[in-house]
Amino acid sequence: MDPRKQGPPPLRKMILPALFVGGLFYVTFTRTPEAPAQAVIGGEALGTTWTLKLTGTPDEARQAALTAVVSAALEEVDQSMSTYRDDSELMALNAAEGVTPIPLSPMLGRVLGEALDVGVASSGAFDVTVGPLVNAFGFGPDKRRIVPEPAVLEALAPRVGQDKVELTEGGLTKAHPDVFIDLSAIAKGYAVDLVVERLEAEGEKNLLMEVGGEIVARGVNHNGEPWRLGIERPSETLRTVHEVVVLKDAAMATSGDYRQYYEVDGQRVSHLIDPRDAQPVIHTLASVTVVAAQCATADAWATALSILGPDEGLSRAEAMRIPAYFIVRTDEGDFESRSTTAFQALN
Repeated sequence: MDPRKQGPPPLRKMILPALFVGGLFYVTFTRTPEAPAQAVIGGEALGTTWTLKLTGTPDEARQAALTAVVSAALEEVDQSMSTYRDDSELMALNAAEGVTPIPLSPMLGRVLGEALDVGVASSGAFDVTVGPLVNAFGFGPDKRRIVPEPAVLEALAPRVGQDKVELTEGGLTKAHPDVFIDLSAIAKGYAVDLVVERLEAEGEKNLLMEVGGEIVARGVNHNGEPWRLGIERPSETLRTVHEVVVLKDAAMATSGDYRQYYEVDGQRVSHLIDPRDAQPVIHTLASVTVVAAQCATADAWATALSILGPDEGLSRAEAMRIPAYFIVRTDEGDFESRSTTAFQALN
């Protein structure tokens, strides 16, 4: 069995929705004539784009050196966690039967460990094995608008659920050979963390790093102020700022469903599938933004809270002191904002 055909969609085939979902914020700047210049470097990796903003004006050689640092770090993540390339460590893991522990590299073990921790803390809302369900509802490589029959979902049950994998010091064990692990809801966040770690080792202290919409800020911008970012107002057509966040040496990620859905008989079918009941979410949460010390954490929790919804998600985030900002649809067709105490303390 070819795991690429059975598992969740490859990263590159998901790039447009991933950019829309992950990129739900704009970076905002106010430039004064006397302010020092800002350098912007960019490229492509992980099936998406990346952008690095630096305070000051490094020369061409320095920019080339920093570009090489970013590219090398992103290549390491791609080699480890891509579901697009046949030779990635994750694809080898997915192809293995897994009846005995499969050794993992430190990088993959670390990200898998955090993903499983968020899975437990979110009561199973975040689940790296949910890919087959996403495919079944037509959000995988073979796009279609059809709700699967209950028998189809029942047949997938042995392959889905965090209880189907076990991570130990010896590696990862799969309870079913066709369990397919997809780290797309945490890998880009980790990639930003790794890049920033490498850039700081190169002496860069004031920067904003973004990969596919996941962001880490360090130091100050070219005005000597903390970086300011705008959370996008949920809209299928317009892109306007709904809320501005001051990001001080922290990471931010956003998840939402207002561009990835279809309708069947008047019923909205979201791409966000709740692994706990194998059904698309039906709550009124349009988007949620999470701020954390690490971007991998923000990335994973943004997805988890999107699954949990505006009530359970807000309650869970508040209890765990997670800075989170929720934009919720109202019965009047507008939006209302809700946020945790930890988020309110950011600005």
